[in-house]
Amino acid sequence: MTRSYLAGTHNALAALGSNRDGKKGKRQIVRGLLGDEAGPPGSIAVFPGTTHAPQPFAAQSNKVQARFGVHAITFGGARGMIKGQQSEALAQQGLHDIPALTQPQLAKLLRTGVLQMDLCDPEVAEGLAEEGLRYGRRRHPGRAQDMRATRPAKLATRQAQGAQQNQDRTAHPRANAQGARPQLMARAEKLRLADWVELTIAERTLTLTVQEDEQTEAAQLDGCYGLKTDLTPAQAPKELVHDRDKALAAVEQAFRTCKTAPLAVRPIFVRRKARPRAHALVVMLAYQIMRSLASCWSACDVTVAAGLHPLPRLGLGAGTPQHPPRYHCLPTPHDAIARLLHSADITLPKAFALSGVRVSTKKNLQSERMPQCIPLLH
Repeated sequence: MTRSYLAGTHNALAALGSNRDGKKGKRQIVRGLLGDEAGPPGSIAVFPGTTHAPQPFAAQSNKVQARFGVHAITFGGARGMIKGQQSEALAQQGLHDIPALTQPQLAKLLRTGVLQMDLCDPEVAEGLAEEGLRYGRRRHPGRAQDMRATRPAKLATRQAQGAQQNQDRTAHPRANAQGARPQLMARAEKLRLADWVELTIAERTLTLTVQEDEQTEAAQLDGCYGLKTDLTPAQAPKELVHDRDKALAAVEQAFRTCKTAPLAVRPIFVRRKARPRAHALVVMLAYQIMRSLASCWSACDVTVAAGLHPLPRLGLGAGTPQHPPRYHCLPTPHDAIARLLHSADITLPKAFALSGVRVSTKKNLQSERMPQCIPLLH
């Protein structure tokens, strides 16, 4: 699920929420994509802007069974999408899930011995809990290296903030040193340093102390992520469970493509409840076309954007015979365009009959709506 901001305030689904697009004061809607292992999207839904991730999950599971006729289902989702209540509801229906574990959940499994840190890295490791649940863990080497590299920079940022606060205390003797503590602690939480950096105040001076043992313990989870499933090894080996979770990257790619250029679902300018849903559906269908073109043009070593760029030059020519009806005809495309059309298995018609329907673009639509001015003769 993701959020998309609106241009106005009167959309039927609009609501203020945690806007991640950096648009302050903008109302938003929530969109969700549903896909299978072949890649998204297979279905799209639009919810009010205050909808949280787990809320629509039951409706989507019912949709898969009722609309698509699929009854042996294993759901996968990002962190926070499938929680305990949703897992229990799926189990009651005879369905399965592969939720991603949070860092605190993964740390708890390591403390209780369900998983061990000395298991093969970066291979997929697995442990079995008493409830029959399977827990998988893997360390991504590249992600672990990035986290180790950024940790000193985050600590330096935190220390610079503390030094600036001490300098302000010195310049303003009446300033309250305790007043800066909540702000610094909040910043440490955001940088994920609060577990191993201690903040103390003595004689109006802020001091940062690195807890070496806690820092070492926190570094053990660098690049680690965990999964949980109630599938048996016979139903799904640990490698298959891991691959299904990694397939969620296709969902993230779909969201990025749909939210930004060239599809740019945001901002949304419509008001009635059905219209933002129709808008999101059209964008999803356009994304399906882009995926199809990318597959067709991969052998030509051409991206979708590069392949679409020369197509506007393929214009229509008007044919006016002596006797109606008039028609439009297409010229023969040059070799580059012909190769792309052939790769996409597209055959252009020789002629188009004129339908009499006029299509206006954004540039001339507004001027056409303005009433015609009739000059007055004196």
